[in-house]
Amino acid sequence: MTNYLDFEKPLAEIEGKAEELRAIARGNAEMNVEAEAAALDAKAAEMLRDLYKTLTPWRKCQVARHPDRPHCRDYVEALFSDYTPLAGDRAFGEDHAVMGGLARLNGNPVMVIGHEKGNDTKSRIARNFGMARPEGYRKAVRLMQMADRFGLPVVTLVDTPGAYPGKGAEERGQSEAIARATETCLAIGVPLVSVIIGEGGSGGAVAFASANRVAMLEHSVYSVISPEGCASILWKDSEKMREAAEALRLTAQDLTRLGVADRVIDEPLGGAHRDPARTIAAVGKTIEAMLSELAKKDRAALIKDRREKFLRMGTKGLAA
Repeated sequence: MTNYLDFEKPLAEIEGKAEELRAIARGNAEMNVEAEAAALDAKAAEMLRDLYKTLTPWRKCQVARHPDRPHCRDYVEALFSDYTPLAGDRAFGEDHAVMGGLARLNGNPVMVIGHEKGNDTKSRIARNFGMARPEGYRKAVRLMQMADRFGLPVVTLVDTPGAYPGKGAEERGQSEAIARATETCLAIGVPLVSVIIGEGGSGGAVAFASANRVAMLEHSVYSVISPEGCASILWKDSEKMREAAEALRLTAQDLTRLGVADRVIDEPLGGAHRDPARTIAAVGKTIEAMLSELAKKDRAALIKDRREKFLRMGTKGLAA
């Protein structure tokens, strides 16, 4: 069953009518409704193209948060072989909002780390909706340092509303853990590539995405704060999230122009959730291309490349 976003309700009605006609025909062999259903399909396809031709930043946020969008686990299972999960931060415990481990990408060993939101109520609660606690970031630090010792490229998949702001997380040093993870990203001497596959929220995303190369899916978002949070601070009204989304310049297109992201990965018409396999394949090709760009750089060059990338941020595209 397709989950429709608010702005897709007219589309839902048309697609629903087409399916209803076909369901009626299945129960009556004498009925021939295919021509009428095909006309509805064509109308729905045209409407889908129109809806996604000029998505506003707020609507892109909605698409990036779509519950059926492929998540980190889906990418790991489809793109990587011999995946061996590694758990725990060796200090407090395990954080299921962050998954990571050793794997092979096209036969080449890598370390893959990502936020996992879960795909149903039970798994979303277990994964804390992709909001990592300090132990999640410390686990990521441990895995990145391990990759550095063994000379393995690091691939990170970012999809989080932000780091978990709970009392326990703050007591265990949430901000320090995020800072350490960001510092580790900048310090390791192996290739580090990152893909924003859904939401890239605040420092919780930066801690994984301070990479040599950052790619974003076409309808993903990456921002210092959520539009709702920004609206609450600036206007004392979270309902002004549409205006906040515009001001934050959080889309993949804006961030590529500003030099924060390096490339945009096209999504199927209607978003990644309408064709997960195609989306995952496109992300896999992009990861391989980014790693190939970095393969000939030595340790010093990789560190310099990464640091210079972040020093350049905000110096281009400002007049756009």
